[in-house]
Amino acid sequence: MTTSLLTEGFGHHVWATCTLIDVCATLSEDQLQANAPGTYGPIIDTIRHLVGADTDYLTVLSGGEVKNIDEDTMDLGALRAEMVLNEGRWAEVLPRHLDPDAIVVRHRDDGSESHAPAGTRLTQALQHGTDHRSQICTALTSLGIEPPEIDLWAYADSQGRLKVVDNPG
Repeated sequence: MTTSLLTEGFGHHVWATCTLIDVCATLSEDQLQANAPGTYGPIIDTIRHLVGADTDYLTVLSGGEVKNIDEDTMDLGALRAEMVLNEGRWAEVLPRHLDPDAIVVRHRDDGSESHAPAGTRLTQALQHGTDHRSQICTALTSLGIEPPEIDLWAYADSQGRLKVVDNPG
C-alpha cells in the first residue's frame, strides 16, 4: 500500500483532537458549556461538531464505507473513541486519493450534490479541525485553563519524529 504525504498531517489531526478531548474530559459540565466570543459555540458542541464533521469527511472520501455518526448524543469518551477509529480510517482512505484533482462527489440528504477535488476535500478536513481546536483552546484560555500544546512540533516530538541537536560550537 502506498503511504500518502498527508498521513502525518492526519496523524497530527487525530492526535491533537484526542489530546484536547483528554483535557476537556477534566472539565465540569458548566465549563464544557463555556463559549468564547467569535467561536463556534460551547466547548462540548464544538468538539461534537469537529468529530462529526471529521467522520462526515471520511464518509464522503470513502464512498460511504465509513458511516456518519450521531455526534449530538455522544459524550467525550465516545467522541474520543471515534477519533481513534478515524486515524485508521484516514490511513485507509488517503492512499485512494493520490490525484488531488480527482473530483469527489458528496451526495446530500436533500438530494443536492457538491463536487470538489479530492485535494480540496482533504485540505478542508485538516483546516476544519485546526480551526475548531483553536476555538476550543480560546475557550479554555477564557476559563483560565492553559490549553495543551497541540501544534505539529509537539506531535512530532510525542511520536519520536523530532530530534533537536545542540549546537556543537
